[in-house]
Amino acid sequence: MAQPWKIISSIPTVEGLLELRQRGERDFLITIGTQVLMNSLSNRSEVVLGKLGCAHLNFGSTSRVLIGGLGMGCTLGSVLDCLPSTAQVFVAELNPIVLEWCQGPLALLTSSAATDPRVRFMIGDVANIIGSFADSGGDHCFDAIIIDLYRGPHAKTDVENDPFYGRRAILKSKAALKPGGVLAVWGENPDDGFIKRLQSAGFLVTTERPGRGGLRHVVFLAKKTS
Repeated sequence: MAQPWKIISSIPTVEGLLELRQRGERDFLITIGTQVLMNSLSNRSEVVLGKLGCAHLNFGSTSRVLIGGLGMGCTLGSVLDCLPSTAQVFVAELNPIVLEWCQGPLALLTSSAATDPRVRFMIGDVANIIGSFADSGGDHCFDAIIIDLYRGPHAKTDVENDPFYGRRAILKSKAALKPGGVLAVWGENPDDGFIKRLQSAGFLVTTERPGRGGLRHVVFLAKKTS
């Protein structure tokens, strides 16, 4: 018989109660209201997102990577596995308690990725943070921007004004990338409209669906041409 879930931390948000639950040593859930956001035993697509988002990087270079959304730190851990000690990884996370979880009870899932010296955390809205880097340009731009939010692009996305997947947001992300940089986005399901918006912005787009059966999420990869 499966062990019952134990709530080990919670905080109210505008979308409902954000909770971290645990049963056993490595079995965790993050929920908001009645919705499950992440399960530590089902993180294949997050790991692949991190790997593919950094696959184009030269291991010997001083790479700059921005991750939007921390979650359980699985994408961050995957990114760090791909990068040398000279890399800089920025993680934008809306809620500071998520960082506390990743530095505390969730640390064993990622070999303490959230305390890695290559990482700098920025607490705030991911879209605003991308916009600030886009406006700065130059040396402040990134080799990769990896968006790992619990709501990916979908058929009902506001095609113009969605803060992450609309046309304006796509252009902001493009402006925050270096030539040859990659925008990697996690999605729950394929979305042709999002692909077309990326292509219209001048990105070269491919997709991957990790796994061979069951629930298979999507990784959108958009490369900025030189």
